[in-house]
Amino acid sequence: MKRVFTILAITGLLLFGAAPKAIAQDAAKTEQVADAESKTFHQELKQRFIEGGPFFMGIVLVALILGLAIAIERIIYLNMATTNTKKLVNKVDEALASGGVEAAKEVCRNTKGPVASIFYQGLDRMDEGVDAAEKAVVGYGGVQMGLLEKNISWLSLFIALAPMLGFMGTVIGMISAFDSIQAAGDISPTVVAGGIKVALLTTVFGLVVAIILQIFYNYIISKVDSIVNNMEDASISLVDLLVKHKK
Repeated sequence: MKRVFTILAITGLLLFGAAPKAIAQDAAKTEQVADAESKTFHQELKQRFIEGGPFFMGIVLVALILGLAIAIERIIYLNMATTNTKKLVNKVDEALASGGVEAAKEVCRNTKGPVASIFYQGLDRMDEGVDAAEKAVVGYGGVQMGLLEKNISWLSLFIALAPMLGFMGTVIGMISAFDSIQAAGDISPTVVAGGIKVALLTTVFGLVVAIILQIFYNYIISKVDSIVNNMEDASISLVDLLVKHKK
């Protein structure tokens, strides 16, 4: 009978003692998996950046920073340059009818944007005739268009440069892989993995930078086209107003 109680006691210890241990081990494994999965995007990106090599990855990062700086500056400038041209034309028309050219010039001085600047130049040449005012509008419109497109060529340069740097890193990574094969005298995954990994990471980062900057570039170009179209329409309206009030 004592032997039966002993066996039951040992069985109970195995069942109820080993189970918590197994549960603890499973919990530890689950926690490790959770920690691996909970690695933030920033940490993962930082790790991949370091693995890709500081030289080429650093150059690609500089291209991204400079490109974003230019894009943000252009977006702010273009948003500030956007004006309600119809409203401005109506104000200029009312000012010409009530106070003459000087009143219309005052309206343009108090309005921001390239359209108001073009209007001011045209009104300023009004005393020389409608033809002179029209030439001033056309000439100053070209100046304003140049200001709208300022530094966009640098943005396109960084868009082209980023993937090129990535591909150069790819070539250098492959050369490093073949150097490792030559030094080891054997082709194995562990020998070439490092060089190939660097090659792929530099390519990925270069393409990602180019994609990001391309999105900003297309938005800026569409914004410039919209403003230029408004400038052309407003210039035609201004010439019509000058002819109307010249009579």
